Amino acid sequence: MTPAPATLPPGQRVYAIGDVHGCADRLDRMHAAVAEDLAARPVARALVIHLGDYIDRGPDSAGVIERLIRPFPVPGAAGARVFNLAGNHEDMLLTALASGDLGAADLWLRNGGGDTLASWGIPWRGGPAAWQRAIPPAHLGFLRGLSLLYRVGGYVFVHAGLRPGVNLEAQAREDLLWIREPFLSYDGLLPAVAVHGHTPEDAPSVHPHRIGVDTGAVLGGPLSCAVLEADSVRFLQT
Repeated sequence: MTPAPATLPPGQRVYAIGDVHGCADRLDRMHAAVAEDLAARPVARALVIHLGDYIDRGPDSAGVIERLIRPFPVPGAAGARVFNLAGNHEDMLLTALASGDLGAADLWLRNGGGDTLASWGIPWRGGPAAWQRAIPPAHLGFLRGLSLLYRVGGYVFVHAGLRPGVNLEAQAREDLLWIREPFLSYDGLLPAVAVHGHTPEDAPSVHPHRIGVDTGAVLGGPLSCAVLEADSVRFLQT
């Protein structure tokens, strides 16, 4: 357990899970680890937040989404609430579908979109209009309903990060989904400590202004989860 850069209200615990990228088996193991942790250390209010990038590059993006659209996607932890955030990979897909633009479609395909289409059994050559007709409606509805951020206590949970010097309410969608610098190396304070994924690191990182939990599950690293409670943070990995 490590001192955290912010605090949560008494009786509140948050499990923030990093970028899954189609690794459905890793997600299953992480959900089991969260349930085991809750059984060992009960808490009045538990919240599980998935930080985005559920799709692309890994073998089973469709399976990841199928797990997350279940009425309660963390088996064995039915007392917890679940909140799902959007990542830049979901944004790339939705942009391609909404615009029908072949350039946007190509950008998504070059960033692992072909693996996602394969997990749905959809040929990539059909283009955005054909993809939209073939993606399961429940999966498409899930992707379109994802939120950009969630705030509790001294933390804001977001996929990529925050732009320094900008109020939380004025943050641009593109920054919330895509930013790296100047956020990552910033040495000041933000409106809240950002708990984020998006940028893979060898291990979870704790800084005065941010906690990073993308440890490259699809690149051979573990899937990581920050466990925040009171004024401390610890990590689960699968």
